[in-house]
Amino acid sequence: MQLADFDYLLPDDLIAQAPLAERSASRLLVADARTQRLDDRQFRELPELLEAGDLLVFNDTRVIPARLFGRKASGGRVELLLERATASHTALFQIKASKSPRVGTSITLEADPTVRLHVRGREGEFYVVEFEGALPIDEVLVRYGHIPLPPYIQRADSAADRERYQTVYARNAGAVAAPTAGLHFDHALLDVLRERGVEQGFVTLHVGAGTFAPVRVEDLSNHQMHREWLKVDAELVARIEATRAAGKRVIAVGTTVVRALETAAAGGQLAAFCGDTQIFIYPGHRFRAFDALITNFHLPRSTLMMLVSAYAGREFMLGAYRHAVAQRYRFFSYGDAMLIVPPSPEGAALAL
Repeated sequence: MQLADFDYLLPDDLIAQAPLAERSASRLLVADARTQRLDDRQFRELPELLEAGDLLVFNDTRVIPARLFGRKASGGRVELLLERATASHTALFQIKASKSPRVGTSITLEADPTVRLHVRGREGEFYVVEFEGALPIDEVLVRYGHIPLPPYIQRADSAADRERYQTVYARNAGAVAAPTAGLHFDHALLDVLRERGVEQGFVTLHVGAGTFAPVRVEDLSNHQMHREWLKVDAELVARIEATRAAGKRVIAVGTTVVRALETAAAGGQLAAFCGDTQIFIYPGHRFRAFDALITNFHLPRSTLMMLVSAYAGREFMLGAYRHAVAQRYRFFSYGDAMLIVPPSPEGAALAL
């Protein structure tokens, strides 16, 4: 398949620049690929679409303040975005600067010029950076880091983003981008779901900076995905198996949960997994581990657009996106959500 197969037109004014006042006040487009039906709902109506015994699977990763600003010795400004720490004082970063830094370049932080960083090498599109001094990287980020809002949000991060660009159930620090489908859940909605008997389970997948990297090849078979660390434990695997055996449904909350579960099921059967994944899900992928998907709207030509197209069918998804544009849904990280029911009989039947 070609990159252009996953393009669509999106007016800039539909890209959400800030969250709504209430998390669950967002809209929900229910896209049922079995019936080709689209239904405009509110996200807080989600409990009406689920049944007792269904299992929602969330990603409990926590976003860290992973963006740093510094200066080269020449005075040139540098922006660093953490990809992953490799040791207490070394890490892989994306670096933006007027001129790409060379190996050996030293950078001082704008917020504290006594903190010095050194570029030691390259790993693909990322730079190997070493931190000088006693403070480990995680402490430097806590003190001086900024919440790494996505590039399509055209404003600086604010104090409010530290809470709103984070799910209410986030607990395992390590992501540099939020698992945004989970941003719609507040404590009140989670309580209603529990009262209705809807179960909750968790994976951990630390979203990396590569999630925003554009696909640079036309032929998708040549695309190389970025690495992300994840954990799916045996207790969750057992709960998923029991849920499906009882005729109930497993609903993945976000594409990060899809990537985690499908990695854990790559051997043909869902099993506990802990480690890195570079799974690339696009049309032709056989889904094994869940029955419906809650997700936000994704960028044109992105790997996530390919993932949802693989799940529900490319033409149906493109039609759903055209509907969302016409109905003026809010797009991307701080935008509205979709509930996608797949066309395959392997997916459980949601009563809509």
